[in-house]
Amino acid sequence: MANILVVDDELGIRDLLSEILNDEGHQVELAENASQARAARGRITPDLVLLDIWMPDTDGVTLLKEWSAGGLLTMPVIMMSGHATIDTAVEATKIGAMAFLEKPITLQKLLKAVEQGLTKSVGRKMVALGAVGSPVELTVEAAMTGGALPVVLELGPQATQSFLLEKPLRDARDEFEKAYFEFHLAKEGGSMTRVAEKTGLERTHLYRKLKQLGVDLTRGKRAS
Repeated sequence: MANILVVDDELGIRDLLSEILNDEGHQVELAENASQARAARGRITPDLVLLDIWMPDTDGVTLLKEWSAGGLLTMPVIMMSGHATIDTAVEATKIGAMAFLEKPITLQKLLKAVEQGLTKSVGRKMVALGAVGSPVELTVEAAMTGGALPVVLELGPQATQSFLLEKPLRDARDEFEKAYFEFHLAKEGGSMTRVAEKTGLERTHLYRKLKQLGVDLTRGKRAS
């Protein structure tokens, strides 16, 4: 699950992107202008930013320049616009934007751009665990010379599971989430209500997520 900041002055666009990204399991922070985006960036370091170019107070390209000049452009930024020229898109890319999405944004293009952006973000920050409790920083050089390092996660006193990093981000995330929910289902005796409370998801969202991941909903249910 990633923390994504969406900056757009159109309420409909913010609501749509928020709904799609929430359904993908991400945490979404919303800002309707550059002022709110600055405040959000001051509170958190998002894993990814979706930034509209044309906004009433400060345009997205100017905000991108501010972040770059202030050393705050530490996350991938995807620019969005329905009216930008090629020159504007090129300028944003030179400043540091990783991609440009033209409105109206299709679901397929959005999810592909977000996945690519998060892959880039993970490449900057990823820490792999060579053994449980023994963190090893994963750099690009380490990944190139050391092969695929496994992430070993401790899911309980007697439960561990390893995940290979050399996979598409979506596949790796789905694999982890499936193991995560199966663990909590088993721990809570198959109770969807308790798992929803434990994981902070609404019950309906949780049910859709489990079905999507192919989780056996009878797993861990106590015999009555």
